[in-house]
Amino acid sequence: MVIDTIFKALADPTRLRIARLLSTMELAVGELAQVLGQSQPRVSRHVGILCDAGLAERRREGSWVFLRSTGGAEESSPIVAAVDRLLATAELESADFAKTCEDDRRRLAAIREARESSAESYFAQHAGEWDELRALHSKDEQVEARLIEALGDAPLGTVLDIGTGTGRIAELLADQAEHVVALDKNLEMLRVARARLQHLPTAQVELVQGDFADLPFAAGSIDTVLLHQVLHFSQDPALPIAEAARVIRPGGRIAIVDFAAHDREELRTRHQHARLGFSDRQMRELLRGSGFTAREPIALEGVELTVKIWLGKRRELPSSQTSPSAKEQSA
Repeated sequence: MVIDTIFKALADPTRLRIARLLSTMELAVGELAQVLGQSQPRVSRHVGILCDAGLAERRREGSWVFLRSTGGAEESSPIVAAVDRLLATAELESADFAKTCEDDRRRLAAIREARESSAESYFAQHAGEWDELRALHSKDEQVEARLIEALGDAPLGTVLDIGTGTGRIAELLADQAEHVVALDKNLEMLRVARARLQHLPTAQVELVQGDFADLPFAAGSIDTVLLHQVLHFSQDPALPIAEAARVIRPGGRIAIVDFAAHDREELRTRHQHARLGFSDRQMRELLRGSGFTAREPIALEGVELTVKIWLGKRRELPSSQTSPSAKEQSA
Protein backbone atom coordinates (compact mmCIF):
# COMPACT_ATOMS: atom_id res chain seq x y z
CA MET A 1 0.00 0.00 0.00
CA VAL A 2 1.13 3.57 -0.67
CA ILE A 3 0.49 4.62 2.92
CA ASP A 4 2.76 1.84 4.21
CA THR A 5 5.56 3.01 1.90
CA ILE A 6 5.17 6.61 3.05
CA PHE A 7 5.32 5.83 6.76
CA LYS A 8 8.28 3.47 6.29
CA ALA A 9 10.06 6.24 4.39
CA LEU A 10 9.51 8.62 7.32
CA ALA A 11 10.68 6.12 9.93
CA ASP A 12 14.19 7.58 10.01
CA PRO A 13 15.45 10.84 11.60
CA THR A 14 17.63 11.75 8.60
CA ARG A 15 14.76 11.38 6.16
CA LEU A 16 12.56 13.54 8.39
CA ARG A 17 15.25 16.23 8.28
CA ILE A 18 15.54 15.94 4.49
CA ALA A 19 11.76 16.24 4.10
CA ARG A 20 11.72 19.47 6.15
CA LEU A 21 14.69 20.92 4.26
CA LEU A 22 13.09 20.20 0.89
CA SER A 23 9.91 21.93 2.01
CA THR A 24 12.05 25.06 2.36
CA MET A 25 13.82 25.07 -1.01
CA GLU A 26 15.07 22.89 -3.86
CA LEU A 27 18.50 21.42 -3.08
CA ALA A 28 21.17 19.39 -4.82
CA VAL A 29 22.18 16.07 -3.27
CA GLY A 30 25.61 17.48 -2.48
CA GLU A 31 24.04 20.49 -0.77
CA LEU A 32 21.86 18.20 1.36
CA ALA A 33 24.94 16.20 2.33
CA GLN A 34 26.68 19.42 3.37
CA VAL A 35 23.78 20.53 5.57
CA LEU A 36 23.28 17.08 7.12
CA GLY A 37 26.99 16.45 7.67
CA GLN A 38 26.74 13.04 6.00
CA SER A 39 28.35 11.43 2.97
CA GLN A 40 26.76 11.98 -0.41
CA PRO A 41 26.20 8.23 -1.10
CA ARG A 42 24.40 7.87 2.24
CA VAL A 43 22.22 10.90 1.57
CA SER A 44 21.49 9.57 -1.92
CA ARG A 45 20.14 6.36 -0.42
CA HIS A 46 17.83 8.29 1.90
CA VAL A 47 16.71 10.47 -0.99
CA GLY A 48 15.94 7.37 -3.06
CA ILE A 49 13.61 6.07 -0.36
CA LEU A 50 11.78 9.41 -0.16
CA CYS A 51 11.43 9.54 -3.95
CA ASP A 52 10.14 5.96 -4.12
CA ALA A 53 7.49 6.94 -1.56
CA GLY A 54 6.46 9.94 -3.65
CA LEU A 55 7.58 12.46 -1.01
CA ALA A 56 10.32 13.99 -3.16
CA GLU A 57 11.32 14.08 -6.81
CA ARG A 58 14.64 14.26 -8.64
CA ARG A 59 15.63 16.51 -11.53
CA ARG A 60 18.99 16.34 -13.30
CA GLU A 61 20.95 19.42 -14.39
CA GLY A 62 24.13 18.32 -16.10
CA SER A 63 26.13 16.37 -13.52
CA TRP A 64 24.01 17.69 -10.62
CA VAL A 65 20.82 16.13 -9.29
CA PHE A 66 18.34 18.46 -7.60
CA LEU A 67 15.59 17.40 -5.21
CA ARG A 68 12.29 19.08 -4.43
CA SER A 69 9.41 18.26 -2.13
CA THR A 70 6.20 17.06 -3.77
CA GLY A 71 4.05 18.18 -0.84
CA GLY A 72 3.29 21.65 -2.17
CA ALA A 73 2.81 20.73 -5.83
CA GLU A 74 -0.60 21.15 -7.45
CA GLU A 75 -0.66 17.50 -8.53
CA SER A 76 0.39 16.28 -5.09
CA SER A 77 -1.80 13.56 -3.59
CA PRO A 78 -3.84 14.51 -0.49
CA ILE A 79 -1.80 12.04 1.55
CA VAL A 80 1.55 13.57 0.57
CA ALA A 81 0.22 17.09 1.18
CA ALA A 82 -1.04 15.94 4.60
CA VAL A 83 2.40 14.51 5.46
CA ASP A 84 3.95 17.89 4.66
CA ARG A 85 1.52 19.60 7.05
CA LEU A 86 2.11 16.89 9.68
CA LEU A 87 5.86 17.51 9.69
CA ALA A 88 5.29 21.25 10.02
CA THR A 89 3.05 20.58 13.03
CA ALA A 90 5.63 18.20 14.51
CA GLU A 91 8.22 20.95 14.37
CA LEU A 92 5.88 23.23 16.32
CA GLU A 93 5.05 20.60 18.94
CA SER A 94 8.41 18.85 19.45
CA ALA A 95 11.21 20.93 20.96
CA ASP A 96 13.89 18.42 19.96
CA PHE A 97 12.70 18.19 16.36
CA ALA A 98 12.38 21.98 16.20
CA LYS A 99 15.97 22.37 17.43
CA THR A 100 17.22 19.92 14.78
CA CYS A 101 15.32 21.75 12.02
CA GLU A 102 16.59 25.11 13.27
CA ASP A 103 20.21 23.87 13.18
CA ASP A 104 19.72 22.48 9.68
CA ARG A 105 18.30 25.79 8.43
CA ARG A 106 21.19 27.68 9.92
CA ARG A 107 23.57 25.50 7.89
CA LEU A 108 21.24 25.95 4.93
CA ALA A 109 21.90 29.69 5.14
CA ALA A 110 25.49 28.97 4.13
CA ILE A 111 24.19 27.25 0.99
CA ARG A 112 22.13 30.33 0.15
CA GLU A 113 25.14 32.60 0.66
CA ALA A 114 27.33 30.38 -1.54
CA ARG A 115 24.76 30.52 -4.34
CA GLU A 116 24.54 34.29 -4.11
CA SER A 117 28.32 34.61 -4.09
CA SER A 118 28.56 32.42 -7.19
CA ALA A 119 25.92 34.52 -8.93
CA GLU A 120 27.74 37.74 -8.08
CA SER A 121 30.97 36.30 -9.45
CA TYR A 122 29.26 35.34 -12.71
CA PHE A 123 27.76 38.83 -13.02
CA ALA A 124 31.16 40.42 -12.38
CA GLN A 125 32.71 38.40 -15.21
CA HIS A 126 30.00 39.33 -17.74
CA ALA A 127 28.87 42.75 -16.52
CA GLY A 128 30.84 44.60 -19.18
CA GLU A 129 29.22 42.64 -22.03
CA TRP A 130 25.69 43.12 -20.67
CA ASP A 131 26.22 46.82 -19.93
CA GLU A 132 27.47 47.33 -23.49
CA LEU A 133 24.29 45.77 -24.91
CA ARG A 134 21.92 47.50 -22.45
CA ALA A 135 23.31 50.89 -23.48
CA LEU A 136 21.89 50.34 -26.98
CA HIS A 137 18.24 49.82 -26.03
CA SER A 138 15.54 51.10 -23.68
CA LYS A 139 15.90 50.52 -19.94
CA ASP A 140 15.00 47.07 -18.64
CA GLU A 141 12.59 48.58 -16.11
CA GLN A 142 10.58 50.23 -18.89
CA VAL A 143 10.35 47.00 -20.87
CA GLU A 144 9.34 45.02 -17.80
CA ALA A 145 6.65 47.53 -16.85
CA ARG A 146 5.11 47.44 -20.34
CA LEU A 147 5.27 43.64 -20.40
CA ILE A 148 3.47 43.32 -17.07
CA GLU A 149 0.91 45.88 -18.22
CA ALA A 150 0.31 44.00 -21.48
CA LEU A 151 -0.23 40.71 -19.65
CA GLY A 152 -2.42 42.24 -16.97
CA ASP A 153 -5.70 41.94 -18.89
CA ALA A 154 -6.13 38.23 -18.03
CA PRO A 155 -4.96 35.73 -15.38
CA LEU A 156 -1.47 34.36 -16.00
CA GLY A 157 -2.18 30.86 -14.70
CA THR A 158 0.83 28.58 -15.09
CA VAL A 159 3.70 30.57 -16.61
CA LEU A 160 6.65 29.16 -18.55
CA ASP A 161 9.59 31.59 -18.73
CA ILE A 162 11.72 30.20 -21.56
CA GLY A 163 15.36 31.24 -21.32
CA THR A 164 14.88 32.60 -17.83
CA GLY A 165 18.49 33.79 -17.60
CA THR A 166 18.91 35.55 -14.27
CA GLY A 167 15.32 34.68 -13.26
CA ARG A 168 14.32 38.36 -13.26
CA ILE A 169 11.06 37.91 -15.22
CA ALA A 170 10.11 34.79 -13.29
CA GLU A 171 10.56 36.73 -10.06
CA LEU A 172 8.47 39.66 -11.32
CA LEU A 173 5.55 37.42 -12.29
CA ALA A 174 5.67 34.96 -9.39
CA ASP A 175 3.10 36.80 -7.26
CA GLN A 176 0.66 37.17 -10.14
CA ALA A 177 0.90 33.62 -11.46
CA GLU A 178 -0.44 30.37 -10.05
CA HIS A 179 2.91 28.72 -10.76
CA VAL A 180 6.07 29.76 -12.64
CA VAL A 181 8.42 27.39 -14.45
CA ALA A 182 11.79 29.04 -15.15
CA LEU A 183 13.57 27.17 -17.95
CA ASP A 184 17.07 27.66 -19.30
CA LYS A 185 19.50 25.51 -21.25
CA ASN A 186 22.58 27.05 -19.66
CA LEU A 187 23.51 25.51 -16.31
CA GLU A 188 25.42 28.58 -15.15
CA MET A 189 22.41 30.79 -15.78
CA LEU A 190 20.15 28.36 -13.94
CA ARG A 191 22.42 28.63 -10.92
CA VAL A 192 22.23 32.41 -11.13
CA ALA A 193 18.43 32.18 -11.36
CA ARG A 194 18.30 29.75 -8.45
CA ALA A 195 20.18 32.22 -6.27
CA ARG A 196 17.74 34.95 -7.22
CA LEU A 197 14.58 32.87 -6.75
CA GLN A 198 15.52 30.89 -3.66
CA HIS A 199 13.45 33.16 -1.38
CA LEU A 200 10.26 32.02 -3.14
CA PRO A 201 8.37 28.85 -2.08
CA THR A 202 9.31 25.76 -4.09
CA ALA A 203 5.62 25.20 -4.85
CA GLN A 204 5.49 28.65 -6.46
CA VAL A 205 8.57 28.57 -8.70
CA GLU A 206 10.22 25.62 -10.43
CA LEU A 207 13.57 25.68 -12.25
CA VAL A 208 14.08 23.33 -15.18
CA GLN A 209 16.95 22.74 -17.59
CA GLY A 210 15.71 22.39 -21.14
CA ASP A 211 15.91 23.46 -24.78
CA PHE A 212 13.37 25.89 -26.23
CA ALA A 213 13.11 23.72 -29.36
CA ASP A 214 12.25 20.59 -27.36
CA LEU A 215 10.30 21.59 -24.26
CA PRO A 216 9.96 18.90 -21.57
CA PHE A 217 6.25 19.57 -20.95
CA ALA A 218 2.98 17.96 -21.98
CA ALA A 219 0.80 19.49 -24.68
CA GLY A 220 -1.68 22.05 -23.38
CA SER A 221 -0.13 22.20 -19.91
CA ILE A 222 0.86 25.91 -19.85
CA ASP A 223 -1.28 29.05 -19.75
CA THR A 224 1.30 31.75 -20.52
CA VAL A 225 4.68 31.45 -22.26
CA LEU A 226 7.37 34.13 -22.24
CA LEU A 227 10.37 34.36 -24.55
CA HIS A 228 12.26 37.35 -23.17
CA GLN A 229 15.34 38.30 -25.24
CA VAL A 230 15.75 34.67 -26.26
CA LEU A 231 14.43 34.21 -29.79
CA HIS A 232 17.34 36.01 -31.46
CA PHE A 233 19.57 33.09 -30.39
CA SER A 234 17.57 30.66 -32.55
CA GLN A 235 18.73 29.80 -36.06
CA ASP A 236 15.13 28.81 -36.87
CA PRO A 237 12.70 30.89 -34.76
CA ALA A 238 9.73 28.82 -35.98
CA LEU A 239 10.93 25.88 -33.87
CA PRO A 240 10.70 27.45 -30.39
CA ILE A 241 7.44 29.22 -31.30
CA ALA A 242 5.94 25.94 -32.51
CA GLU A 243 7.06 24.23 -29.31
CA ALA A 244 5.50 27.04 -27.28
CA ALA A 245 2.26 26.53 -29.24
CA ARG A 246 2.32 22.83 -28.44
CA VAL A 247 2.53 23.31 -24.67
CA ILE A 248 0.10 26.27 -24.46
CA ARG A 249 -3.54 25.40 -23.89
CA PRO A 250 -6.11 26.78 -26.37
CA GLY A 251 -6.85 30.34 -25.31
CA GLY A 252 -3.45 30.65 -23.62
CA ARG A 253 -1.00 33.42 -24.43
CA ILE A 254 2.53 33.96 -25.65
CA ALA A 255 4.66 37.09 -25.14
CA ILE A 256 7.88 37.55 -27.11
CA VAL A 257 10.23 40.34 -26.06
CA ASP A 258 13.05 40.92 -28.54
CA PHE A 259 14.71 43.44 -30.81
CA ALA A 260 13.08 44.96 -33.85
CA ALA A 261 15.03 44.26 -37.05
CA HIS A 262 18.41 46.05 -36.99
CA ASP A 263 21.80 46.04 -38.71
CA ARG A 264 24.16 45.74 -35.72
CA GLU A 265 26.19 42.94 -37.25
CA GLU A 266 28.69 42.91 -34.39
CA LEU A 267 26.03 41.38 -32.14
CA ARG A 268 26.50 38.13 -34.01
CA THR A 269 30.14 37.85 -33.02
CA ARG A 270 30.23 39.65 -29.68
CA HIS A 271 26.96 38.30 -28.25
CA GLN A 272 26.25 35.21 -30.38
CA HIS A 273 22.98 36.57 -31.80
CA ALA A 274 21.79 34.29 -34.60
CA ARG A 275 19.14 36.81 -35.71
CA LEU A 276 19.45 40.57 -35.97
CA GLY A 277 15.97 41.23 -34.60
CA PHE A 278 12.59 40.66 -36.23
CA SER A 279 10.18 42.68 -38.31
CA ASP A 280 6.52 42.93 -37.33
CA ARG A 281 5.53 41.08 -40.48
CA GLN A 282 7.98 38.26 -39.81
CA MET A 283 6.80 37.87 -36.23
CA ARG A 284 3.15 38.01 -37.23
CA GLU A 285 3.72 35.20 -39.75
CA LEU A 286 5.62 33.13 -37.19
CA LEU A 287 2.84 33.47 -34.66
CA ARG A 288 0.03 32.79 -37.09
CA GLY A 289 1.89 29.82 -38.53
CA SER A 290 1.92 28.21 -35.10
CA GLY A 291 -1.74 28.83 -34.34
CA PHE A 292 -1.67 32.18 -32.57
CA THR A 293 -3.80 35.24 -33.17
CA ALA A 294 -1.30 38.11 -33.12
CA ARG A 295 -2.01 41.35 -31.29
CA GLU A 296 -0.67 44.81 -32.08
CA PRO A 297 3.02 44.88 -31.04
CA ILE A 298 4.41 47.31 -28.47
CA ALA A 299 7.55 49.29 -29.35
CA LEU A 300 10.07 50.75 -26.89
CA GLU A 301 12.72 52.76 -28.69
CA GLY A 302 16.25 52.95 -27.33
CA VAL A 303 19.43 54.73 -28.30
CA GLU A 304 20.15 52.44 -31.27
CA LEU A 305 17.94 49.38 -30.81
CA THR A 306 14.16 49.16 -30.47
CA VAL A 307 12.71 46.52 -28.16
CA LYS A 308 9.39 45.04 -29.27
CA ILE A 309 6.79 43.09 -27.31
CA TRP A 310 4.83 40.77 -29.57
CA LEU A 311 1.75 39.10 -28.10
CA GLY A 312 -0.37 36.22 -29.33
CA LYS A 313 -3.35 34.18 -28.17
CA ARG A 314 -3.54 30.45 -28.89
CA ARG A 315 -6.47 29.79 -31.19
CA GLU A 316 -9.08 27.23 -30.28
CA LEU A 317 -8.60 24.18 -32.52
CA PRO A 318 -11.29 21.76 -33.73
CA SER A 319 -11.10 18.45 -31.92
CA SER A 320 -9.96 16.78 -35.15
CA GLN A 321 -6.85 18.95 -35.28
CA THR A 322 -3.72 18.88 -33.20
CA SER A 323 -1.07 21.48 -32.49
CA PRO A 324 1.75 21.70 -35.05
CA SER A 325 4.90 20.11 -33.75
CA ALA A 326 8.33 21.68 -33.97
CA LYS A 327 9.37 19.07 -36.53
CA GLU A 328 6.32 19.80 -38.68
CA GLN A 329 7.09 23.53 -38.54
CA SER A 330 10.67 22.92 -39.67
CA ALA A 331 9.70 20.56 -42.50
